[in-house]
Amino acid sequence: MRLSRSLSITSLSGLPLWEEESLDMQDLLLFEVSWEVTNKVGGIYTVIQTKAKITVDEWGENYIMMGPYYEHNFKTQVEKCEPPNQAIKAAMDSLINNGCQVHFGRWLIEGSPYVILFDIGAAAWNLDRWKGDLWNACSIGLPYHDREANDSLVFGSLVAWFFKELTDQLQDKPNVIAHFHEWQAGTGLVLSRSRKIPLATVFTTHATLLGRYLCAGNADFYNNLDKVRIALPLKFSAMHEFQNLHSMNKAKIQEFVRGHFYGHLDFNLEKTLFFFIAGRYEFSNKGADLFLESLSRLNYLLRVQKSDVTVVVFFIMPAKTNNFNVESLKGQAVRKQLWDTAQSVKEKFGKRLYESLLRGEIPDMSKILDRDDFTIMKRAIYATQRHSFPPVTTHNMLDDSTDPILSNIRRIGLFNGRNDRVKIVFHPEFLSSTSPLLPMDYEEFVRGCHLGVFPSYYEPWGYTPGECTVMGIPSVTTNLSGFGCFMEEHVSDPSEYGIYIVDRRFRSADESCNQLTQFMFSFCQQSRRQRIIQRNRTERLSDLLDWRYLGRFYMHARHLALSRSFPGKFKMDHLNLAPVSLSHSLRCTLMHSHFPRSLTMRT
Repeated sequence: MRLSRSLSITSLSGLPLWEEESLDMQDLLLFEVSWEVTNKVGGIYTVIQTKAKITVDEWGENYIMMGPYYEHNFKTQVEKCEPPNQAIKAAMDSLINNGCQVHFGRWLIEGSPYVILFDIGAAAWNLDRWKGDLWNACSIGLPYHDREANDSLVFGSLVAWFFKELTDQLQDKPNVIAHFHEWQAGTGLVLSRSRKIPLATVFTTHATLLGRYLCAGNADFYNNLDKVRIALPLKFSAMHEFQNLHSMNKAKIQEFVRGHFYGHLDFNLEKTLFFFIAGRYEFSNKGADLFLESLSRLNYLLRVQKSDVTVVVFFIMPAKTNNFNVESLKGQAVRKQLWDTAQSVKEKFGKRLYESLLRGEIPDMSKILDRDDFTIMKRAIYATQRHSFPPVTTHNMLDDSTDPILSNIRRIGLFNGRNDRVKIVFHPEFLSSTSPLLPMDYEEFVRGCHLGVFPSYYEPWGYTPGECTVMGIPSVTTNLSGFGCFMEEHVSDPSEYGIYIVDRRFRSADESCNQLTQFMFSFCQQSRRQRIIQRNRTERLSDLLDWRYLGRFYMHARHLALSRSFPGKFKMDHLNLAPVSLSHSLRCTLMHSHFPRSLTMRT
């Protein structure tokens, strides 16, 4: 890969210059409704959390988020307070007086937005009645034992109820915009529209369940759809000082590796690269199958080339576990014991050296450490002896024998042996700074890695490579993901900017696997200086993914919703904003009838 010259930012295309828009925020209330407000489940949490500050800056106290109430989340993430708007307080009181529980406060994230949280369990006694309401409104029935669908219906019914009470209080001044995210909040939108509640509505789909299940079931998904326009791209805030942060957090990962691979630490950590894949545990959709096969081939190439580079690969995908495994905990304990021993000996050594120099003597190095010191060090060395391979997974898996990742690791034979140049660590839980094994938040971990690998088969957008990009970390994506298509369209040569795009649409699985293997092998051949230059280029793409730019799409969607819901008060022709085109929006899917009729929903 060429890294000798720095590409100009003018090689980025498709960034229109939009004129400033204006709306009287005093006459508007904006509500954003999502199951992941204060409730981290997946990528939607990242979107609404990182977008909060720029939205609060624009809307101030007229911006309120809505989500489900969970006691632990509320106590640890929300500062309880009274609603500043009397109409909102009156609407909440109406629900509370009818046996529901509604909570209000400030979400303690950047921007500190207001949140309204509905207690799903406290309102579950209405479930049967609300199922009837949904059926009467749109002929959609819910399975009796589907907990997720039932909770979504309760949540959506509470949201629609709240909006009815609120708009009755407001009497069209101010007008209300309600932005719903994904199907969990969608029942609130459906019920609000069916009851003709005077709202301007926006809906964002992040990843359709239908597409996810079809892809997981090996349906020929991409040859049975058309691309159509949707309004809203999704992104995060750009960060800075990324090179220093990379070094700091890489050191934390190196400490974990020292403990996890104790007794087998015969590779140079300064020549060790950290790759990772993270997200929902959807083995095929997220490309974990392709990634594992490519790692097997990468391991072969590195061994044949007698490379001195080692690759430690992390799989961060939540699965069913019952606890940390003993070997992983023991490794960190051994590492800490060795550190404490080294610090104790160093302190003694330093004190004796200092006293010797004060007397004007050159110390006798054979006497500066006594027999007890050598005994302590020998005991510490013996404690690092290990007669088994370092564990592949950090936790005890409940379905070890059938787990897709572990089953494929057994198939390709990557067991963290001494001769393997590719080592694997499967961490089947989300990362946390309070973990006794790998005490890092996800953002810190990403910054400490060298390459994120996300060879997804189904990924309408793809937050993980976007997160890598704004942190200056190169990543691998595919031309079946929204992010990959976005980069192909806006960046003239994505690989020069650290965005490697695997062709999974027009190549066979084996060809795609070889292409991914070659990407990773070429990355391993880079020098440290080349990787630094590439990280600089990757970070330069952050403006392309910043809310300051992509937030304009949300503004446009709100304006469009207002003009259609309240045409007498809001006109589109006075807005200085070009219509959203395919080149500046994400891709959505429109299904043909080639799929089984039983997969379609009755509406």
